[in-house]
Amino acid sequence: MRVKKQKRHRKAVRFYTACFGFREPFKVLCDGTFVHHLLLNKITPADIALANALGGPVKIFTTRCVLGELRSLGDSYAESLNAARNLLTARCDHEKRKSAVSCITDVIGENNSEHFFVATQDAELRKKFQKVPGVPLIYGLRNALFLEQPSAFQHQFVRSAEEDRSHMTDLEYKLLNVKKKNVAFEEAKDSSDANEDKNDGTLTVQAIQTNFRKKRDLKDTVQFKRKRAKGPNPLSCKKKKPCDNTNNAASVKENGNGDTTVRSRNRKRKRSRKSKNVSKANV
Repeated sequence: MRVKKQKRHRKAVRFYTACFGFREPFKVLCDGTFVHHLLLNKITPADIALANALGGPVKIFTTRCVLGELRSLGDSYAESLNAARNLLTARCDHEKRKSAVSCITDVIGENNSEHFFVATQDAELRKKFQKVPGVPLIYGLRNALFLEQPSAFQHQFVRSAEEDRSHMTDLEYKLLNVKKKNVAFEEAKDSSDANEDKNDGTLTVQAIQTNFRKKRDLKDTVQFKRKRAKGPNPLSCKKKKPCDNTNNAASVKENGNGDTTVRSRNRKRKRSRKSKNVSKANV
């Protein structure tokens, strides 16, 4: 059962983060009934319990009106009052103290711009916030915390918002028409300047259309860069040996008849070992 509850909570948190822009750390706005329930069932520390329920770090808030209501309830709620004083205080801008229900309603407003999770044990207040888009609700049951699933109203609000974003508004439609007219006028002006000498300043509608199609085709076609053959890498080539004219001239000798022949190279004859031994014996 615990695994199913965690899956439902993750699904609900994903819905609010994707559709209404909730981000970590999540802000939880508590009233006096929820704080009293946490202490009564020993669900402490509260930040860790709420973080486990929402799957992310949290910041817990309350209001001055909620603190004033707990103070007015007497000694039976003194421990809850001390615990609520340790929480962060959300700004409510009420000079005179109001009830916790009206104060939290004013803080949430029409669309919950501050992205608060509302934690309360008041069933009527939870039912009221189910008709406000983007207000996730948390409540306690014995020693466990639960996150309510998004209501049908909130799902319908998200669908209608997506449909509105997919369609074009009247202002956007007017701006698009004005932009199209400006583009057509500029293209007609450019083409008329190019063909001014040929047509004596007159340009037919057919010429404008053909010019527009050519430009569109040129923009749409993919232009590939032609690969051309490149020269060899100079670092991989051997250096050319310099040619000496003096050596060539010396290697050529003339015969008696005046013919030039290539002189053979002088090679040293290798002496054999026997000839060396004979020369030594003669000595």
